[in-house]
Amino acid sequence: MPPTEPTAVSPAEPASTTPAAPASTTPAVPVPTAPAVSVPTTPAVSVPTTPPAFTGDARPYGGGDPYADYRAADFPFSHCVDLADRRLGAAVIAANDEFFADRENLLIPTPAVFDPEHFGHKGKVMDGWETRRRRGTSACTPHPAADDHDWALIRLGAPGIVRGIVVDTAHFRGNYPRSVSVQATSVPGSPPPEDLLADDVEWTTLVPRTPVGGHAANGFTVSAGQRFTHLRLNQHPDGGIARLRVHGDVVPDPAWLAALGTFDLAALENGGRVEDASDRFYSPATNTIRPGRSRQMDDGWETRRRRDHGNDWIRYRLVERAEIRAMEIDTACLKGNSAGWAAVSVRDTATDTGEWTGILSRTRLQPDTNHRFLLDAPVTAREVRIDIYPDGGISRLRLFGSLTPEAAARLAARHRELDG
Repeated sequence: MPPTEPTAVSPAEPASTTPAAPASTTPAVPVPTAPAVSVPTTPAVSVPTTPPAFTGDARPYGGGDPYADYRAADFPFSHCVDLADRRLGAAVIAANDEFFADRENLLIPTPAVFDPEHFGHKGKVMDGWETRRRRGTSACTPHPAADDHDWALIRLGAPGIVRGIVVDTAHFRGNYPRSVSVQATSVPGSPPPEDLLADDVEWTTLVPRTPVGGHAANGFTVSAGQRFTHLRLNQHPDGGIARLRVHGDVVPDPAWLAALGTFDLAALENGGRVEDASDRFYSPATNTIRPGRSRQMDDGWETRRRRDHGNDWIRYRLVERAEIRAMEIDTACLKGNSAGWAAVSVRDTATDTGEWTGILSRTRLQPDTNHRFLLDAPVTAREVRIDIYPDGGISRLRLFGSLTPEAAARLAARHRELDG
C-alpha cells in the first residue's frame, strides 16, 4: 500500500506593526529593555482528504517553458529542513549505474534545468541521475526481471527524523522509472558504501515500491519515528530522477554537542529551526541558519520592499533550552538591500510568563558586514526573534552558547529513544 500523499499548506506571513524608531549610530551591546514584539499565531489549515498522485508519462516536450506542464503540489512537510541538502554535507556516495547522468545531480539545491539541444557522446544530457535501459537475459526473455532495479546511496547532511520525501522526475517525460522505493538506516560515523551494502545492515522501508509519474514532483509522507543517517533510493527497473528532497527534523548527536560545549544554538545542523517569518518573498528565512557565510545575495533572507510603517522579522526555536552568550548578525552579499537596523529578543518557555525579553536593542547594521555582539551576562532562552527595520534582509544569524544541564539530559534521552 503506497503511503498517503501530502496536501497543500500555505505558510502564514503576518506583518509586524512595531513603529519605527530614530536611527542610532552607536551599536548597543548590553542587555536592554524588551522591545515591543508582536508574535503571530498560525491559522488553522484545511487538509483535503484526497491528495493528488502523479502517474504515467508526461507530454513530450513541445517547446517553450519546460515547466509549463510540470506536475507538482504543495506538501505539508515542505517547511521541514531538507536533510539531504548538500549545503549541510549530504552526498550521493554510490550508485550501481549512472551511464547517462551523474548521481550527484540528485542533491543539487536548485530546480533541474532542461536544454533540448544539449547532447553528448552518450546521448541526451539530463540534469539528474539517469541509468541505462535494462534488458532481459535472452531473446526469449528480453524484458528485465520483476525485481531488477537501480539504486543510489545517500548520506544525509543532517541525521534526523524523515517526515516526507520528494522524488522529482522533472524533464524525465518518457524515461522516468516505473516505480520507486526508499529505505533508510542509521549507521554511526562515516561508513563507506561497502559497509552500508553489507548483509548485516538493517534497512527500514520509508516508501514502499510505488508508481510515479514523469515530469512531476512525486511526494510521499513518512511516518517512521526514528533517526536515520543514510538512505537508499531505488528506481524500478531503470530510468531517470532529477532531484531528491528528504524533509524532516534534525536530531543532533548530543555527545558531539557536549564535546563542543559552546556552539551555534540556532544552526540547522545542530537542530535549530525557523518557526515563522513575516516575509519570504525573495528567499527563505531558513537560509539564515545554514552552514557557512553567504556566497551570494539569494543565499540569505531578503524581504520585499515595505510601503507601510511596519517591519519584518524571523522567529527561531533553538535546539533546546540554552544559555546564549554571544551572537552574530551577518549581512554578507546584501549591499543595497541589507536591513537598516536590527533588534533581538528571546523567550524562555520554561518560565511561568514566557514573555519576550530584549537582548539587543535596535542597532544600526552595515551592508555586507558580519556584526558581533557579546552579552553582558548569559541569557537563558528556548526561542529567539530578530526584528529588522524597516525591511531588507540578513544573510546569517548565529547564537553562541551552551545547553542547560536539564536540556542536555533531555536531548540525550531523545537521541537514545530515536536510535532504537
